[in-house]
Amino acid sequence: MISWIRALYAIERSSREGNLPPEQRKKLRVSLSLPILKNIAGWLVEMEINPVFLPKDPLGKAHTYLRNRFDYLLRYLEEGRLEIDNNLAENLIRPIAVGRKNYLFAGSHQAKRAAMIYSLQHPANSTQ
Repeated sequence: MISWIRALYAIERSSREGNLPPEQRKKLRVSLSLPILKNIAGWLVEMEINPVFLPKDPLGKAHTYLRNRFDYLLRYLEEGRLEIDNNLAENLIRPIAVGRKNYLFAGSHQAKRAAMIYSLQHPANSTQ
């Protein structure tokens, strides 16, 4: 599995380094990444039929996670502008999340105000 994932990321790295336009990225993915993803899909099915780990084990949980999200993973094949993961977005919001947590322990009024502002939800995103 790790070698398949490495291969997928190597394909993505080569498309980025080559500054390929979205349409060429899509073609590259379909020709190189799709066969790897088919191997992964086959492995997921094989693990359903002949599991080598228990469902509650870390590998069992990882298998279930991937199986439940596999169709979403395939979406990046359909559009060359999409990335294989959401690392860019997560890296952009990490400072806000870390800052919000750190500000709770900073002790100053300014830090407490910043923590409260970071914690506010936009009404459109509210679950109530």
